[in-house]
This record gives sequence, structure tokens and C-alpha cells, in this order.
Amino acid sequence: MSAAVQAKPQSRLLLSGNDAIARGVWEAGVKVAAAYPGTPSTEILESLSLYPDLYAEWSVNEKVALEVAIGGSMSGARSFCAMKHVGLNVASDAFMTVTVAGVVGGLVIAVADDVGMSSSQNEQDSRFWARFAHVPVLEPADSQEAYEMVKYAFDLSEAYNTPVLLRLTTRVCHVKAVVQIGERKPVAISGFVSDAKRWVMTPANAKGRLPEQIAREGKLQTLAEASPLNFIEPGSDRRVGFVASGPAYMHVRESFPDAPVLKLGFTYPVPVALVEKLAEQVDHVVVVEETEPLMEHDLKAAGLSKIHGKDLLPRLGELTPNILIPAIKGFLGDPIPAATTYPAFNPFPRPPTMCAACPHMGVYYSLARMRKKVQIAGDIGCYTLGAGHPWNALDTTISMGASMGIALGMDKARSEETKDKAVVAVIGDSTFLHMGMQGLLDIVYNRGNVTTLILDNRTTGMTGGQNHAGTGKGLHGDDAPRVDFAKLVEALGVPVERIKKIDPYQLPVVFKTIKQEIETPGPSVIITDRPCVLSEFYQKIEPYRVVDEDCTGCGNCINVGCPAITVRKSESKTRPDGKVNELKFTTIDTAMCTGCHMCVESCGPKAIVRAQPVAVAE
Repeated sequence: MSAAVQAKPQSRLLLSGNDAIARGVWEAGVKVAAAYPGTPSTEILESLSLYPDLYAEWSVNEKVALEVAIGGSMSGARSFCAMKHVGLNVASDAFMTVTVAGVVGGLVIAVADDVGMSSSQNEQDSRFWARFAHVPVLEPADSQEAYEMVKYAFDLSEAYNTPVLLRLTTRVCHVKAVVQIGERKPVAISGFVSDAKRWVMTPANAKGRLPEQIAREGKLQTLAEASPLNFIEPGSDRRVGFVASGPAYMHVRESFPDAPVLKLGFTYPVPVALVEKLAEQVDHVVVVEETEPLMEHDLKAAGLSKIHGKDLLPRLGELTPNILIPAIKGFLGDPIPAATTYPAFNPFPRPPTMCAACPHMGVYYSLARMRKKVQIAGDIGCYTLGAGHPWNALDTTISMGASMGIALGMDKARSEETKDKAVVAVIGDSTFLHMGMQGLLDIVYNRGNVTTLILDNRTTGMTGGQNHAGTGKGLHGDDAPRVDFAKLVEALGVPVERIKKIDPYQLPVVFKTIKQEIETPGPSVIITDRPCVLSEFYQKIEPYRVVDEDCTGCGNCINVGCPAITVRKSESKTRPDGKVNELKFTTIDTAMCTGCHMCVESCGPKAIVRAQPVAVAE
């Protein structure tokens, strides 16, 4: 159990923003919490699950997670949901309707924007969802504010009958700061009260609630103007004043300590009157917001002059001091300080790759060998790395669960150049359960000629190894029902004879099975079944080594892609026909090798052997 869970009230703890939010959620008396893992929000639910007196779950996707939280709120329990920014896209259908229906128990949605795209396929600004749905947004700048704001958010939600968005960014989620904590506030659960006009969102019932939603936004505007979360910090340099929130506020304070700053914690609706008050004190107002100019546009639309924003600052990435200082000083005509320089450092290039013995490598090794014959639609997960060296065996990656829909579109849009190419979709186990099942059903229903590879490594690997409905374990590691993928895809309409379950470590079987299925028309599914090497289900065995005198330098083992295999020396050899062979003599890091034997199956001269003989039990 973590120190934060065991800590006594009034303790001071060093907490990340994610851990601080979990503590605040628990102290707010929340009963129901749900999430789907996604960096940078993953640790919120992981931390929250350690606390007593509440229910927490990994849901199959963000939409379901939000629906679980909505059900808890309808029943009068304070409820919480967490996700990353692209997860709110998935949850948006339920989100847009519950904003009309309103809440009973407080409902708070923490959404973590990945500013700078450290681990995401796009960079989006979740504040737009608040404007779209007419709900308030709170934006903490550090762990202490994250802890305090999430508690306030539940009070705000219940007082104004609205879900509340707590907008985070990667810097808040992962950076640690000292947090003064309190104690849990018990909150009674009123129970569900049937009210069809409110909870049955037919057009007639929804229309009746829209006026209340619009009126609520007006009340929230007044509240934002008077909120103690929004305040002006005076400054002596009045040439420019700043409007900032979240980590951008910290960057402004560091960069321009003498400038007046309107620090916003309650950022939507935008407190226009407060900005006007700041504008009276300065020559220019610069809105510093990551990433989109939402406040800037609202302020200009309200008729305010002196407003600057994205005319000076970029719309991409974090607005750190090295970005702010030259932009603002250049605008003011001040000397721009020289950029900080550091000693030259050229580390050995190490591109992202899969772990040693990753079961995905055998699949991509085989796909790479038939690369000219296939189009490969990929998905979001560790297996996205199949697009990289040495495999180069992925053509597309768009969004969670998109691989099969895209593959079907490729199949239906064949050209003269691609008419003879097979179409393959690659998706992981957690992603398939998240949003992939519908794509496979669509392939079956519309008679697509697509082979789907479900890479079941029994974990949500990319986000740190969380459990899901296909692992047989629950959030707390307890035994849970485990999805049978073969039966599931059969239920979706794939003929049983076109469902193959294989061991991805057996390279000849992998290659033969894929080749057989892509050459047979119609939908088919190949399921690999080896656990992630970092999961509790993996059992390491004796590693391998290369017998130097037997190695011919063919390089086949390098093409498997295992990071435990490195080139010991390279040689060029000219053949009788004048062509040059590049020979790569290899070695295996036995400390990294887990004994999966994929490299053994790729080695023609049989130069790879066990590091030590494996003892056989009598």
C-alpha cells in the first residue's frame, strides 16, 4: 500500500499530479471510479484503487468508463472518471448527453492532454469539449492545486447540476510536488430515483432540459468571474500582463516575475470581466494557453483590445521559458538573451523497439518477409513499433481500433497496383476489446477479404501492463473471467475453420499460417498467444548465445528485431557475380535474453545455442 494511502490527515507528501488527484478524489467521498489506461492519465486510477471504501475498475474503453461513472452519479454517489485526451473523443457520445441530463452525485471527469505529444498520435485541447458541452473547466498548475481542485469540482458539480472537466497536462500529471492532505469526507448515497423525463433522453425529453443547460452556463460565467481560483497577481512591469493557467502559469511566473498575471484555475467559462480589469493596468495582454487560442478568441469576440496570443506564441507544444522569453522580449523590443548552450553530446542512437522476447517480433519478422505482397493496417499499442526498423511492416496507424475498418476500406478500394495484394489488420488484445470488435464484425458483415492478426500478449502493454477483460485478472490482481478470443471472433461471424491460434515464437508456423490465410479469400483471424515478457504471466528460461566459429554473418537473427542481439563485427564480401554481401556477425546479451528461441529458428547454420544446457527433470 502506498505512503499516500497510509498517511495521516494534515501530512505533507511528495505526490505527482496523478497521485494527488487520486487522494483528492478519495477525500471527496467518491464511491465509483472508472477509467481506461492511457498516458499521461494512467496512474490516477492505479493510485486511487489502493484506497478503501470505493469501487474502482479498468473499463473496456473510455465510453464505458464514463457510463459507469454516470450510472453511479444517477444513483446519488459521487463518481469519477479518468482518461487521456483522445479517450474523451471515445467517451464523447455519453459525455454530450449527460451534460443535458445533469447529475445527482457529483460527476468529475479528469482528462489529461498530452501537450507536446510525448505518447500520443495527436495534440488536442480538451477545453473545446467544455465549450461544446457547456460545462465548467478547472485547470491545476501543480499537484497541490490538482488535489484541491478535484475536491472542489465535486462540490461545483452538485451545486450546479453539471459534470465538471478537470483538464490536466502531462507536466501536471507526472511532475511531483509537496501536497498538504486532509481526510476523507463521508458522503451519503441517496439512491436512484426513476425520472423518465430526465434520464430517458428521447428528443422530447432532451429538448425540455436544454433551457436549463443554457441557463446554467450563464450562472457558471458569473461564478468564474468571482471564483477565488481566478486572481490577479500585481507586477511592477506594466508593459505587458499575462493571462495563464495550468503549467503555462508557472512558466510565465518564471520567465517574467515582474509582470502582472491573471492566474486562472476556473478557465471555462472565460472570466472576461477579470481580463478587462487586468487590461486596465497594462499596455498589452498576452494570453498564454496550451495549445489552442480558445481564451484568446473568446476575449477578442467580447470586444477586448490589447489582446495578443498566438500571434506571438506557437500553437504547438509546451510554452516553456525558452519559448516565452524570446517571443515576449522580441515583441517588447527588449534585448533577447542568448540561448543557453550545453556541451555537445551525441548519444548512441537507440530508436524505440520492442523488448527482448516480445511475442510481436515473430509476427512482424514474418510480415516483413512477405512485405511486397501485403498492405498492413496497424493500431495503437506496442505493436505500432512494427512500423520501425528492422521490420518496416506497418502501413497505417490512426486511432484505437481503427486497423480493421481501415483494412476493409483498403480491401474495397483496390487499384490495378494493389489488386493482387493481401490486406492484413494487426491489433492487440486490449485494443481489440476496447474498440476493435466492431471493426471485425464489419469485415464479416460486408464480406471483406481481410486477415486480422490479434496479438494477445495478455496485458495492456503500452501503458504499463494493466489488466483487462482478456487477462483473467481484475484491477487488484484478483481472478476474473477471461475472454476466449477464439470463441469471441467466432461469435462475430468468422468461420471456425478460418480462426487460427498460434505460438508467435514458432516462426515457421507463423509464416506458414499468415501465408495460408492471406491466400484464401474471405475474412480470417489469427490469434497469437504468448504473454508480454514484462507481465506476471511470462516465465523466463535459459538464455542463448552465439557460437562465434559457426556464425556465417547472414544477419537473419538481426532481422528478428530482438534488442538482445547486437552486431559483433561487420564484413563486406564480394561474390563471383560482383554483388557485395554485407555480413553481420552477431552476439547475444545473455543478461537480456529470456530464451524465447525466435532467433534460433531464424539461424540457418544453427550457430545459436543455449548459454548453458537446460536441466531436464527426471
